[in-house]
Amino acid sequence: MALKPQSIRKGMIILVDGEEIPKQELLQLSENWTEQQEKFFKKMLKQGGKFKVNKIPFEVKPPERILTSRGEADTGPLVIPGEDSRF
Repeated sequence: MALKPQSIRKGMIILVDGEEIPKQELLQLSENWTEQQEKFFKKMLKQGGKFKVNKIPFEVKPPERILTSRGEADTGPLVIPGEDSRF
């Protein structure tokens, strides 16, 4: 099994032995992984952290989410219905 390019999203920082790895090299590395290792890697892509797959140390830093001053996820601009608005 191997990872698909869609698995690695924009803004993800993936380090191997402390150095950032290009997407293509990571896809080549994943060709030798089992299905269980692939699922584990995808899970770690979402949450981030340090781990090893096939004795290769990885560190994943997911992109930071934008939070409000309350610590909640930003909902974007508010749309207030008015005379001109249509549903």
